[in-house]
Amino acid sequence: MYQDLVKKAFIGLYPDREFTHTARISYSAKFHDYNANVKFTRSSLHFNLSSKWRAVSEEIQIGLLQNLLNRVFRTKIRTQYIELYYLFLKNIEIAAPKLHNDQYLEIIFNKLNEKYFFGLLEKPNLKWHNARNRLGSYAFGSDTISISRKLLDGRHQLVEYVMYHEMLHKKLKFSGERHHTSEFRRLERKFDDAAGLEKELGRLVSNQSKRRIFQALFWE
Repeated sequence: MYQDLVKKAFIGLYPDREFTHTARISYSAKFHDYNANVKFTRSSLHFNLSSKWRAVSEEIQIGLLQNLLNRVFRTKIRTQYIELYYLFLKNIEIAAPKLHNDQYLEIIFNKLNEKYFFGLLEKPNLKWHNARNRLGSYAFGSDTISISRKLLDGRHQLVEYVMYHEMLHKKLKFSGERHHTSEFRRLERKFDDAAGLEKELGRLVSNQSKRRIFQALFWE
């Protein structure tokens, strides 16, 4: 069954190529909601999917597999299945349960929501994490903004800036492979003293690139 699903995704993406890989799909509860990844060699493809994907339609799962195949083979092909997958990701936050709400982070979220988003962003899950090399993340699948406790070592404004960054991910939603688009960067620069805070964050996590200290998550 899984071999056939992967083959269908592959042929739909590359109709002129022969499918010669052995394929496997594993569903795991260890992933964040709706996250996935793929491990591959020249002859095999192993897709690891969150257990949440079991209940999702075959068409949307094919879109997910094709999206991951684009990463494996470094292509940027768009299909109707990938469009369905992207549409699914854009709307999944509506159904995500709200189970985490830190009061300190809620105060910051509400303040920034009023100042930069006209109070229009719906409050997501808000929680701290202990990772020191990832200062902030937004998980689309669970509608969760997660902030590193390491930021408490610095100024309060650093927490606000990282929160704002993750709120932008929620506002702009999932739009494909790139999370930090030109529109994202334009809005990011609107934050008070964004350039100065960027430098301060760089010193706080000196051995990490910005690509790593901020993450918009769908693959873990």
